[in-house]
Amino acid sequence: MQAFSRGWSFLKQAWGMAFKDKDLLKPSIYALVVGMIVSVIGIIPIIGVAILLGDSQFGQIIMGILGVLMIFVQYMITYIFSAMTVYLIYGYLAEGDGRMDHAWAIVRRDFFDIVSLALVSTLVTWFRNATRNNRGRNNLFASIATGLLRSLGGVLEALWLETSYLVLPAMVIDDLNLKNGLQRIWNITKQNLLLIGIGFVGIRWVTGLIGFILSFGGFVIALAIGGGAVYATGDFGIVSIVAIAIGVFIFFALVMIASVITSYTNAAYHTCLYLWAREAEKAQTAGQDIHVAAPAPLAAVLG
Repeated sequence: MQAFSRGWSFLKQAWGMAFKDKDLLKPSIYALVVGMIVSVIGIIPIIGVAILLGDSQFGQIIMGILGVLMIFVQYMITYIFSAMTVYLIYGYLAEGDGRMDHAWAIVRRDFFDIVSLALVSTLVTWFRNATRNNRGRNNLFASIATGLLRSLGGVLEALWLETSYLVLPAMVIDDLNLKNGLQRIWNITKQNLLLIGIGFVGIRWVTGLIGFILSFGGFVIALAIGGGAVYATGDFGIVSIVAIAIGVFIFFALVMIASVITSYTNAAYHTCLYLWAREAEKAQTAGQDIHVAAPAPLAAVLG
């Protein structure tokens, strides 16, 4: 319960920054809009292949390739705009102002590093999906092997997800490539310079609960508006169709709000966490006490 309370406190601190500097939120909104557009465009060739080639082996291969490509593009969109968010937060904490022109410049500088991060994330996701969809054969050993692979895929995905959250600030703030960024995070973790555990501040619990409340609330509202209109009019006439459209719009609007909240808050938390570990690393190198002050939003939560 304390972790949830800390997570809620940090969310308020993070959004306090965003309300003071609206630029901090822009990349999360851009990522959502661009991601939706790319998804709509990307699904068209997949549907086309499914219609033209059906369930043929060649068709399955092509759809698999297109699916992996879609995953890669979505990761690219996520990391590009998350990198901007990280640098804007860094600029805000360091100088009191997160500048969009600087954030765009950082993305251009680190573009190929972001590509490499997206490639690894795509491979991890592909491996996880492959192990999840592998049913195995009807014998004991095959079932055990399949279960182990699924467990490995789940663990790998969870570890990489958390690692990528910390690697991105290392790449953006300290201009490191993927290899050096991973080495940096490994050294920080090995030397216990992450001065609190990842789960000490329950960001995932808070954003997960907010996402559930907004999504479920949107579904209930959409059902009430659409279903209420159908019940009141007794048919699927123009009034009912408009009401259903309004309900669907409200549902997706709330889901989008939840997505922005999650994206921005996660970026803010892991940026603060990395900056804190970075300062501890500097203190250690200088032979000083590593228990340095955390960035303001995190320090306010820890007391």
